[in-house]
Order: sequence, then structure tokens, then C-alpha cells
Amino acid sequence: MAMYKDSYCTKFIAWTKAYIRHIILSFARFSDPCSDIDVFETAKFPRTFLPINYRDCPFNNEKAPRIIVSMLKYLRVLNFSNFQGELVLPDSIGELIHLRYLNLNGTSIAMLPESLCNLYNLQTLKLGFCYNLIELPRNIQNLVNLRHLQIFSPFIKEMPKRMGKLNQLHDLDCYVVGKDKENSIKELGGLPNLHGSFSIMKLENVTKGEEALEARIMDKKHITCLYLMWSPNDDIIDFQIELDVLSKLQPHQDLKSLKISGYRGTRFPEWVGNFSYQNITSLNLERCNNCCMLPSLGQLPSLSNLVISNMNLVKAIDAGFYKKDGCSSVTPFPSLEYLSFYNMPCWEVWNAFDSEAFPVLEDLHITNCPNLRGYLPKYLRALKTLCIENCELLVSSVPMAPTLRKLNIGKSNKVAFHEFPHLVKDLRIEGRPVVEFMMEAITNIQPTSLQSLSLWNCSTAISFPGDRLPASLKSLYIRGLKKLKFPVQHKHELLESLTMINSCDSLKSLPLINFPNLIDLKIEDCENMESLLVLGSESLKSLNYFEIGRCPNFASFPGEGLCMPNLTRFIIYDCDKLKTLPDQMETVFPKMEYLHISNCQQIESFPGGGMPPNLRTFYIKNCVKLLSNQAWECMDMVTSLEVWGPCEGIKSFPKESLLPPSLVSLHLYALSSLETLDCKGLLHLTSLQQLDIVKCQKLENIAGEKLPLSLKELNMCECPLLKQRCHKKDRQMWPKICHVRRIKIDYRWI
Repeated sequence: MAMYKDSYCTKFIAWTKAYIRHIILSFARFSDPCSDIDVFETAKFPRTFLPINYRDCPFNNEKAPRIIVSMLKYLRVLNFSNFQGELVLPDSIGELIHLRYLNLNGTSIAMLPESLCNLYNLQTLKLGFCYNLIELPRNIQNLVNLRHLQIFSPFIKEMPKRMGKLNQLHDLDCYVVGKDKENSIKELGGLPNLHGSFSIMKLENVTKGEEALEARIMDKKHITCLYLMWSPNDDIIDFQIELDVLSKLQPHQDLKSLKISGYRGTRFPEWVGNFSYQNITSLNLERCNNCCMLPSLGQLPSLSNLVISNMNLVKAIDAGFYKKDGCSSVTPFPSLEYLSFYNMPCWEVWNAFDSEAFPVLEDLHITNCPNLRGYLPKYLRALKTLCIENCELLVSSVPMAPTLRKLNIGKSNKVAFHEFPHLVKDLRIEGRPVVEFMMEAITNIQPTSLQSLSLWNCSTAISFPGDRLPASLKSLYIRGLKKLKFPVQHKHELLESLTMINSCDSLKSLPLINFPNLIDLKIEDCENMESLLVLGSESLKSLNYFEIGRCPNFASFPGEGLCMPNLTRFIIYDCDKLKTLPDQMETVFPKMEYLHISNCQQIESFPGGGMPPNLRTFYIKNCVKLLSNQAWECMDMVTSLEVWGPCEGIKSFPKESLLPPSLVSLHLYALSSLETLDCKGLLHLTSLQQLDIVKCQKLENIAGEKLPLSLKELNMCECPLLKQRCHKKDRQMWPKICHVRRIKIDYRWI
């Protein structure tokens, strides 16, 4: 293995005698690109072309496929995955007759040339996440040596004809059933060696059970995960045919995972949930909208994960869900650990509980079941997580669960408690009745295990018992509790995270000294918050993240005593009365790396005493006065600057010598009035390597001599006037930018 470097890319080249066999390119982000041709001049017979990172690759342009295909005729491996430009494979791709592996994953390709079907040695073809691709070449059956075909996409309309001839296929992630006899489901009968996960889509095109039987799903012993999917349509449905089709799609009994989506029959066949499926661990039933009852699933001995959703006609879950008649000795759901019901609009009752059921259930989720009235299981001995959301009519008590650690009840105001779960660590509650109950329970119980508490949307006046937070609490999140009396009289030594959003209207000043070990602090939409209170020289030694926003009466930071020695991120936005940043930021925030200021129109300048020495990224949005101030020399440690609009009135940017010379990257976004980019304000930026200009609709001119010579990458997006001049290579503007090696306009390299 030999390796050599140039100024742009590191090239690893494996040599066999005198010939280069493998080209693997790994590109540095800000370097001078090497020529497309240069890479291949010494490579007469390469077998592999593998760029590791196409985003920063000089081949990431429309010319690349043609160049590569025309010059590298002996390739075995060709990778275009995540190619960012518009990818079009030339017809000459069919001349690469030695090609074994072609990867087009994540590209914009919209059509595959028919000549691709001449690659009779091709073994692997990857087309995953090609969302513009709607069909495969019609002669793909000629690729008789194909073993791996990845095509999963919701936009593929149907399979080409005679896919059954590809009998060497081991991996095929999906098959889209067509209406023609030669691309029907029967073609799957010729693919006996499929392995791993396999999906069959558009099963509504199967009109007879006999057709499904000819797919020979039962014989595909190496499939471990099977996904059966019907698409929504308005066809007239024969329920008996639908049942017969699903019956004939029965898989082998060693299957591990099954998902059925959009099934149109009124009931499930006997094999779904049959005890003989000893190895099934995961089962998902969704959008089976004509089924009014669930299959019996409790006798699946290895089932550990069960998700049931969007079953629009199911009104009741009863004894049949647990076990079939004659299976009285079987413990229902003996291995189930995760159970989720969501989007069940007609589900009303869950009854006939078996006291022995769910012996190891750890996670239970019930979401968006608006008509569910009750009841829930009374006792779940292994339950650790319970989530009930958007079940407005549910009148039930939370199951008794001695091991419960995480409880989430949201918009389910009639849920009650036998008793507060003593060992719960993470508690999220939304809605007035349950929030009131929880505050009362905390008063009576004084929980010692509670570490995270989230309270949402309670309009009544409430308070914490004794004006204290629970002693064990490490994280507190409150939102929409405008009448909450926040505890300010006592220290809370363990609290590490505090978030207050649209809450605590009576609180005008937050005494930070009460939370000496805070790591994260966020204050938002607190209308009456005016200031932060600190005492003496005590510091918030642990605070790492501080955010305050949409507090219209917040006017100032403490004049002295503020000390956050480990703060790294500081975010301020929409504070209309705030006129200044904290003084002495160099010493107050010595480790700050990121500063964000947005919509604070009264801030005119940076504070005295210097800026934090470790500040590297500065985000400023719609702060016209601060952006117009000339006193930016104190920002000479910043390497990345993001300037967001609208900043109405700023027609030319930047002013000469305004920006710090240390900048490596500059990003301009949505400056609504900007008409001219002034090179005079950029020429002193001798370290600038990246310039992004986005959504500057009026930007048309680049004034001055040229952009900085250090600039390596120029990205312009949704700047229509600038785009037009660039594409025309306007003779007044183009000389000012043409020295930049990498220019991208609307996500395409030029």
C-alpha cells in the first residue's frame, strides 16, 4: 500500500506490479482541488474508485460520471453514494463490463440508463434513498449475477418484468407488486435465496390467493424480517379475497420480525399470532382499518416488542387478545417488554385482564386514543416506564407498579393514582387536574427518588410544599404554569437543570445563588422577569449553558457579582428592554465558546472589559445597531460569524474593517435589504475560507476589487439576482469570484 499527499487530497493507492488498482480519495475541506484528469492520468487500469466524502469532493459536479466512466474502463467498484450534484449516468456506463459493485445511495438520480443492464458481472446495486427514482430499467432481469439489490423507496411505482430470473439474489429489501402478469407477486417464486429483511409493497395489486401462494413466501427460509404493505386506495374490496391473500403469504416459522401495514381484510388469518412462531420477537400492526378486533397474540412465546397503531375500527381489546380458547395454561405475553398503542380513534375499552399477563412488561405507551375510557391493568410488576398521552376520556388509575421509574401523563386529565409511585425518578405531567394531584402528592409523600420533574399547562395557583423543591431533584422543567409560586427562599443544592417557559408571573427576579450547582439554565416567555439576582462574589461554578429569551421586561444583567467560570454557550433573544451585555465578559465568562444575540434592538455595542478569550462562534440576528457599530475590534478571537436578517435598512455589508480578521467562515442569511456585498469590508479577512450567502433576495452586486484570496468555498442559495449574474459569468462580477475554487449555487457546484 503506497500513500502520497498533495495540497487538496490524500490518495491511498494500492499497487499491483506497475498498475494502480484502487483509488480511494479522502478530501480535506478547505484545500485546493486537484484536476479531475490528473487523478486518472497515472491510473491506467484501476479496479476501484471510492471517494470517501463527496460533499467536499472536486468530482461532485455534473461532469464527474462522464469523466469517470469514459476513463476508467476496468472498474470493479464504483461509488457515487451521497453525490451532492445532479447525477445522470451516461449510457456508456454499460461499457464497464467488469463492474461488480455500483453504489448510488442517497443521490438525486431520476433515471437509470438501459445500458446498465449490460453489466452482466454486476453483483451489487445500491439505490437506497434515491427519492427521485420512480422506476428501474426494464431489462434488469439480464443482470443474472446480481446478488444484492437495495431499492427501498416509497416512490418506485412497480418492479420491472421478469424479476424472477434474478435467482442469485440474496438481498432484496423490497418488491413493489405490479399489475402485469410479468411483474406480479408470482415473480417472487423465482427468488428462493432471499436473506434478511424483506418488504412487499402494493399488495392491493394481488387479486387472488393463488397468486400470493405462487410467491412461495413460506419457502424463503432465510428471511428474518417480513414487511407486508398495502397502499391506501378507493378500490372496491372483497374481504374474503383479502383474507385469502394474507393467508397465502404466511412466512416460515423461524421468522423474527413481522409488520403488517394497510391490510384491508376484516379479520386476520390464523397464522398471525400462532403459537408455532416461537422466534418472533417484534410485531407491528398498523392501518388495518377494516379489522374490528385484534388477533390473539398472547401465546407468542418470544414476543418482546408489540406496536399496534391506526386501527380505526377496533373498539375493544378483550380476552381473545391474550389467548385463544383451549390455551388456558399459557401465561399471556410471557416475554413482552415493550407495548405501544397509538392513534386508535375508536378504541373504548381494554378489559378482561388476565392477572398473569405481561410478567416482564417494562414499557407501556398509550397515545392518541381519545375515546379510551378504561380500564388499565391493575398490576404490572415489572413496569418501568408508563406513558399516557392525549387520552382525554380515560378514567382509570395508574397501574400499581413497584418498579416504576418513569411516568408521563399528558392531556389525560381523568387519570388517577392509587398512590404516588415512590421510586419514580422521571416524572412528566401535563394538564390541571393531574398537575394539582401531583403537587398534593409531593406535599404528602415527599419523594426521595424523584430526579427529573416536568410540569406543563396548569392555570390554577399552585406552589411547592414548604416553598422547597423536592430535595432529590436534579432537573426541573415548567411550562405554562403562570400562577406557580416559584420557591426562592431556600437553596437547592442538587438542581442541575432549570427550564422556565411561560411560567411564574409573580417572579420578577431569579435568585441564582439558590442554585449553586446548575449546569443548564433556560428562561423563556416569562413576561415579568426583570433581572437575575446574585450575591457577593459567589459563582455559578458549574453553569455550562445559559439561555434567556422572549422576556420583554428583562432589562439588565447584574452590574457586579456575576461569575460563570465554566459557561460555554450564552444565548439571548427577543429581550426588548435589554440595552447591554454583561460587563467584563472576559473575566465573567472565560470559557465561553458560543454567543447568540437575536432581536435585541436596544443593544448598541459590546461591553467594556473585553470579550471571552475562547469565543469562537458568534450568531447575531436582526440587531441593526450592534451590526452597524464599528467597535468590533474586541471580537478578534471569533472564527465563525453568522449574520441573520432581516436587518432592514442595511443595503451594503460589511463596512470596511468592521469584521474581526480572525474569521475563517462567514454566513449571511436573509438580509432583506442587502443589495451589495462590499469586498472592501472583506479584504482584511486573510484567514477567511468559507462564505455562505442565503436568502438575500435583493443582493445583486459585489463591490470592490475581489473576494479575499484565501477564500476556498463560496455557497449561494436562494439569491436569484446574484445567481443570474453568476450563471451568465457577468464580466463585471465574475472576475471578483472566479478565483474561488469551489462555488456552489443552490446546492449545485459550478
